[in-house]
Amino acid sequence: MEGFQSLSIAFLVCVIVSNHMVVDAMTSKNMVLFWGNSQSKIEGDDLQLVLDQSSGSGAKSKRYFIFGSFEAQIKFVPGDSAGLVTAFYLSSEGSHHDEVDFEFLGNATGEPYTIHTNIFVQGVGHREQQFRLWFDPTADFHNYTIHWNPNAVVWYIDSIPIRVFRNYENAPKLKSAFPNKQGMRLYTSLWNAPDWATQGGRVKTNWSYAPFTARFRRFRLRACPWNGALSISQCSSNSPTNWWTSPVYAQLSASQSTKLREIRQKYMIYDYCLDPTRKRSSGVLPPECYRRQF
Repeated sequence: MEGFQSLSIAFLVCVIVSNHMVVDAMTSKNMVLFWGNSQSKIEGDDLQLVLDQSSGSGAKSKRYFIFGSFEAQIKFVPGDSAGLVTAFYLSSEGSHHDEVDFEFLGNATGEPYTIHTNIFVQGVGHREQQFRLWFDPTADFHNYTIHWNPNAVVWYIDSIPIRVFRNYENAPKLKSAFPNKQGMRLYTSLWNAPDWATQGGRVKTNWSYAPFTARFRRFRLRACPWNGALSISQCSSNSPTNWWTSPVYAQLSASQSTKLREIRQKYMIYDYCLDPTRKRSSGVLPPECYRRQF
């Protein structure tokens, strides 16, 4: 395995090493439902989120973490999914929260899903990048991974990197904030956003197709548990148990960089750093836009 690529699914039991790495075999051990539709459920390694006109639904990890790999296999709402948002993300709490987003925006039947990615640091976001998917995400399960270490955050689909947000917190000029001081939970949700989710809100949800169901399985949280401020240094130190700090994860490999460029050239439809109107950044590009990201 190379670069930031997530670890293969190889453990069948819960393993805790020096209170650092956690690997749970079953979704029911990692995740818990925390709001929404009564039809949603967790059974063994499977999670089902349901949305109808009464409510959407969501699940979250039982623990907070700082640094590591967070992955799940997801099968999205089939058919007419206009107005629907399926989310897979990390987030801390509070008005100055950190957050790393995968949001999947549904569409009318036959139209592609849109991948919406974003990152918040100390409550400040507006760092969106969007892509079209190159496969039908409703036909089968695919793997979605967020890899987060002291050097960068990387978004993966089926082990292919699609986006990198590097840590330039200590750059001599044009310093950029990075999420490395707060523990985050893993969340997933299914909800309705008819005002913006599909083609800028032009296509609304067709409730005659409800209830809508998104399916998840094989949540794998290979990460450092958050135990307060001491975890910031403990989980970022170069130690054998902190596998995410190994030099091999410090940057993408040559082959991964090639794949990332191909995805961006073929499927990217929006990049906040390339927005000529600068509307999302108050007229000023964020400092990381002037830095190499991958």
